[in-house]
Amino acid sequence: MLLPVVPGMLLATAPGMLVPVAPGMLLPVATGLLLAVAVAVAVAVCAVLPGPPPLPPRLLAAALRRAARWHRRRLEVLGTDVRHSQERRLRGLLPPGTAQGSDDFRERHPLTGGCADGEQGDTVPPLSLWALLRCCWACEPPLQGSLLYLDVLHAAFLQALAPRSTALLSWAPARPRAPAGWPLPTLYCAPPEAGALPSRTAALRVQLLFALRARSLRVLEAGLASELHDALAALRSGWPQLAQDLALGRLSPQNGLPEDLRGRLQALLVPDAARAAELRAECARGFEGIVQRLWPQLQVVVVGTAHGGERLYCDALRQAECRGLPLYCPFYRAAGALLGVNLWPEEPEPRFLLCPNWAFCEFLPCPAEEEEEQQTVLLGELWEGREYRLVLTARPGEYRCRAGEVLRVAGFNKQCPVVEPVRRESQVLSVRGESIPEERFCRSLCRAVGMWPGARLIDYVCVESSLLGASSGVCAPHYEVFVELRGLRDLSEGQRYKLDHCLQEDFPVYKSFRFKGSIGPLRLHLVGAGAFAQLREALGSPVPMPRVLREERLLAVIQSTVIS
Repeated sequence: MLLPVVPGMLLATAPGMLVPVAPGMLLPVATGLLLAVAVAVAVAVCAVLPGPPPLPPRLLAAALRRAARWHRRRLEVLGTDVRHSQERRLRGLLPPGTAQGSDDFRERHPLTGGCADGEQGDTVPPLSLWALLRCCWACEPPLQGSLLYLDVLHAAFLQALAPRSTALLSWAPARPRAPAGWPLPTLYCAPPEAGALPSRTAALRVQLLFALRARSLRVLEAGLASELHDALAALRSGWPQLAQDLALGRLSPQNGLPEDLRGRLQALLVPDAARAAELRAECARGFEGIVQRLWPQLQVVVVGTAHGGERLYCDALRQAECRGLPLYCPFYRAAGALLGVNLWPEEPEPRFLLCPNWAFCEFLPCPAEEEEEQQTVLLGELWEGREYRLVLTARPGEYRCRAGEVLRVAGFNKQCPVVEPVRRESQVLSVRGESIPEERFCRSLCRAVGMWPGARLIDYVCVESSLLGASSGVCAPHYEVFVELRGLRDLSEGQRYKLDHCLQEDFPVYKSFRFKGSIGPLRLHLVGAGAFAQLREALGSPVPMPRVLREERLLAVIQSTVIS
């Protein structure tokens, strides 16, 4: 039974606490009571019904947008007192009764080694009525992140959340999931089973076929930039077969596609001769800007990871297939934990606001000092323009882990730092302690490729000679570099030496070791087309592309593709 609220009434707000209701409080109190009753009824329905009926798409989208706006406003409030938000998050990660504040926490717990690898990103639970209600008060980063993503996407691209207007190109062999946003069944044009195939190549091709059926796409989404790169490479090399499948409404047999699943997926296809003819005509014109031409209403390309080893693919996509379209990377993750959100989808370089209630973050200033003297700084103590190594407490029991990531502070949103990922410390080349970071090595390599007439760098990976064992011979320690090029089928010895020469110019320590003979000359190998797609298949899970191989089995895969 609902009781009327009148001026002078005492309202119980907590056990043993009564608050008088003033006349000006009537409307807010009444609204709050009605909302509380509505939520209570909805929760009761969710608890009683084994399977609540799904919300209509329009109502669901409206509810999500409202929840997303609420979380956006909440993020702005949290950003006004970062220290308080971080202390509260730390208390939630420690056992009950042990929290004494961040200073005591840092005294009790020493810095530890690398974080547990985790997955590429925190998973988001399937959407349900209960999940939608729970997001109004839950603080799980995946729920908050997905709602913030939807808010940013809808604000910048009004038609982005239209039903069946998003194509997902992402391999998730363990279970279907959407890497960038909430896995809304009504959002994607392909069934989730298409991404859960045992073969990465087969999964991307099947998802590409479903994407090609939908001419009115607004969003093209990929878990990794390399997945979009490989899917478009499959389009470049196999568009005649894809056009035939479109025209006949069939799904051709292929390795890694079980026959029973092929039959179920093929049942969802219908012949579309007009779309097949359009695909043939556009591919015959060339592949620069092909994405915009195949999907004229496309507004944005979303990639789950665009920095580190994935940056090379983003640059290539912007210059060729995705020319003219914004590439938006919505989240920053490290060691499997969701840490930040990109609120600026139309800017070319991704920047991430570190959310103060997602993890407890500490930072070690760069360049590194002596370990015994080094002290961490907190989220609210960073300086704009400086670089820091990330120390992470994101899960109960895993305290003060070095994430292996270096970040640059690009600015602030209120008190929350806005950061740019700089490098992964695990991807540093070093055979004599010279420490060449991946982003600087990539710049030297691109400079060398620019000296080879007609050549364009597609992909590369490095190996330290110690991984080769006896096969490296009796020469001094050195680097072995495997590259895939377009426009060049062979390399002369003079061209191969260009890369070693560029490294010596860019890294004086490397030049010194080369002069003394402590480091041997770099060895450069040219691999065939599709070699790196095979390497990513061999990785076994959708992870950002490593630029320094540390496993012999992966080395064997790339060695088997060498053509020069």
